[in-house]
Order: sequence, then structure tokens, then C-alpha cells
Amino acid sequence: MYPVLFELGSFPLRSFGVMVAIAFLVGAHIWGKLMGRFGQDPLGDPDRVSNVTMAVLVGVLAGGRLFYVIVEILRYLASRDQASVGASYIADPLSIFFIWQGGLVMYGGFIGAIVMGLRSSRKHGLHPFNALDTALVAGFFGQAIGRVGCLLVGDDYGSVVPEAYRDLPFPIVLQVPSLEWLQANPQSLFPDHLAGEYLWATQPWMTVNALVIGFVSLWMLRRRRYMGQVSLIIFVHYAITRFAIEAFRGDEIRGVWFGGLSTSQLISLVGGTAALVLLVRLRGVREPVPGSPVSADDAL
Repeated sequence: MYPVLFELGSFPLRSFGVMVAIAFLVGAHIWGKLMGRFGQDPLGDPDRVSNVTMAVLVGVLAGGRLFYVIVEILRYLASRDQASVGASYIADPLSIFFIWQGGLVMYGGFIGAIVMGLRSSRKHGLHPFNALDTALVAGFFGQAIGRVGCLLVGDDYGSVVPEAYRDLPFPIVLQVPSLEWLQANPQSLFPDHLAGEYLWATQPWMTVNALVIGFVSLWMLRRRRYMGQVSLIIFVHYAITRFAIEAFRGDEIRGVWFGGLSTSQLISLVGGTAALVLLVRLRGVREPVPGSPVSADDAL
């Protein structure tokens, strides 16, 4: 675990921020390459993508922060715990904007990026659903890198592993560093009471999951029947796998509702179901798709 890579004077360079920055740059680069292959204007679309990426970044940060703040305030209203993060937001509303202090929800950033990306794509002359298909493929390759930052800082950690499974190797389980290490590295998000415990390695699971979605959806881009189909399949795939991984999470910050469902599981249920319904309703749609070497009748 390396929550801080090194310090520039008194400024700590945090591993999470570095990995997120690398993830965004890699994702943006892949997106441009994909639009050169699957765009309706292979020469001009990569340049248009460069104009859209800033809107996507704003959507990621704004959406991720908004969802985090909403969840924390709802948790405070349910518990009335004056020491909670939600209570501090109500007492000092300006602190909501202190994003450098941490607090982003992946699903919020996901939705924010889609909303801002679609809006900006229309503005800059990209087909919105073709841009969405390619952007999500690129985005999941980027997310695979960003999730490494979660591991390095100790965020999104899993629940305690039962005694019978503690001998399983990494990346199935991981051991939290000692209490001395945690106290010497207060930037780590592993709480002190987990010192030395074995946890499910949910951070690497999410990295592997993102890579699988990225490669599968890249393969599907060449076989889609209509623009937007790959996006819907990605929504369903991610909803199922995220719901499953959430069952092994142990961090309370994600919010737990209705006796056991996390915030992400609730969103997965709603979003995944809606995407599945749309896939079924659109199953007969055929349209020309840029970059596809197969006919509509041969497409999956």
C-alpha cells in the first residue's frame, strides 16, 4: 500500500490522484483511436473527441462528488450522527466543494460523464450514441488503471475473510498492514481496527472486471447491430458484476440501505434492469454501423 508516492516539499503526491490522472489520459487516448476506427468521420472524429474529453472530466468529478454528498447527507438524516461527514456538509455547505479532501462515487462519475459527454458530443458534431459506445469501451480500460489507485490508498476495501479462506492467494484476499504501519501512514484509508486482518481483495477484482468489460466490449464494437447497443450491454454487464462485488465490500462509506443493499447495488438494480429492457425492445433494430466488417445479418 502506497497512499503517498512522495512529497514535493510539504505537498504530498497521492497515489490515488496519480492513478486517476493516468487512467483519464489513457482512456482519452484510446477513445481517440477508437473513433478513428469506428467513427463516422475517421479523420475528423479523433479531433472532435479531444474537444469532448474536458466535458467528460467535468462530468466525472461533478457527478462523482454530487452522489457522494447526497449519500452522506442521507446517511446523516437517517442516523443523526453529528460526527458524520453528512453532518459536516450541512453545518458547512462550502466544504461540499472541497473535492481534494476525497469523496467520489464511481456510479455518480459514470452518470455525470455520460450526461456531459452526450451533450458535448452533439455540440461538436459526433453521433452521440456512437461516441458513447466507443467512450465506454475506452473508459473501462481507464477504470482498470484507476482502480489500482484504490488498492494503493486502501479505498473500496473488502470485508473480513472467514478463517477458512484466509490462505487464499492475492488477488483473492489481501492482508492489511500492521497497526504501526497504519499509524505511520495516516493517509491510508484502511481503518486501524482492520490492522493485520485478511480482507477480500475487492479493489483488484474491480480492476480485472473493468479489463474484462473493456476487452469484451471492444470485440462487440465490430459486431454491433446499431449504435448504442454496446453501451446497453456494458450497462447490464457492469450492473451484474458490480452488484456481485459489492456483496464482498466492507467499507461503510458506500452506504447501506433497506437492511443490506449498498448504494451501488441499488443503482445496479435500477440501471441494469432498464438497460436490459431496452436491449430486449431494440433486439430487432438494424442500422449501418461505421467500422463494422460484418453485415447486419451476421452481427451478434
